[in-house]
Amino acid sequence: MPRFTRITVNPEQMGGTPCIRGLRIPVATVVGMVAEGMGEAEILEAYPDLEPEDIREALRYAALAVQERELPLVRPGSAQ
Repeated sequence: MPRFTRITVNPEQMGGTPCIRGLRIPVATVVGMVAEGMGEAEILEAYPDLEPEDIREALRYAALAVQERELPLVRPGSAQ
């Protein structure tokens, strides 16, 4: 099972919603933008703090999340 190094979950931030790299950008927002037909360049323009790999990892995370499995996350401050 893959490790997600760019997805963080912090109960003190955004109500524990999975976000990108501790930013206040939820995975669901990024996945929704892709679902609406936005391209990588458009997403990166809308959220300049994002990196291309953030988008790819958000999609991988979402794909596994819908399989109703527990996903391994790297917690902020833990070794990778």
